[in-house]
Amino acid sequence: MLGFTRYVTRTGPAKATFVGGLRRARERRSGFNPHSQLVKALKADIAFRTGGSYLDGVVDLVKDRWKPLYESVSAGAKAYLLSLGDPAQVGLAQTRDALASIGPLAVKVNPHFGLRYDDGRREAVRLHFDEAPPTPEAVTATLHLMARHMDQILPNAEPVLVDVRRGATHRINPAAKPGDIESWLTGEAAAFTAMWSTTAA
Repeated sequence: MLGFTRYVTRTGPAKATFVGGLRRARERRSGFNPHSQLVKALKADIAFRTGGSYLDGVVDLVKDRWKPLYESVSAGAKAYLLSLGDPAQVGLAQTRDALASIGPLAVKVNPHFGLRYDDGRREAVRLHFDEAPPTPEAVTATLHLMARHMDQILPNAEPVLVDVRRGATHRINPAAKPGDIESWLTGEAAAFTAMWSTTAA
């Protein structure tokens, strides 16, 4: 899902360049996730209601090469944690990945974790770590794909995209028209698939 939502934010020749890079990465089987320790720390603070102590300590646990990255995202992650309100009123919920078919393309829809509030609300949360904020296109595509498969991911939950560096939370625009979004994503998926086939030739 990350690759596809990054793709839809690009225009013109940048789309083909991006798809070519994705294909080369796939062939090299490269795909290390530098953010995994931060995700674990954030989830631990939610689960154990520790108010950010795991996030405060995680910078010292990672290798030196990742310390600048963790220093740049941990403050925003803590701001998001505090925005959840009373720690006693929210906990983790188990989510499942889903496989979305968008035209000819299969996209793995994989939130980072789920939340369950004492008042009955549920959220499926996807985290955005990039230096730049998520574009409107990335927000729309991510939330739509999660909402589309929420019965599999976390029934009766609301999809949420969190811009970790800024501690900002994005939700579905109630004025958005799912049919229009679906048509747009189907067209993007067809173009993506064609470019992928071209780079393989």
